[in-house]
Amino acid sequence: MEPSGARKERPKGREPAARMEKAKQRSAQQELKQRQRAEIYALNRVMTELEQRQFDAFCKQMQAGAE
Repeated sequence: MEPSGARKERPKGREPAARMEKAKQRSAQQELKQRQRAEIYALNRVMTELEQRQFDAFCKQMQAGAE
């Protein structure tokens, strides 16, 4: 009978490789999220600038019509 504090041995041949694979997947997922966030911010900036230009053009058009 084994002492209650003894650990069972696990096969260690595959464990480090599985751990490395999981770490790689986590890292790749993090990089994807960072890239997507950067793309979203860039798109948001472009869309805000476009909206501002369109608003400025609309204001000029309204001023020209009022004169």
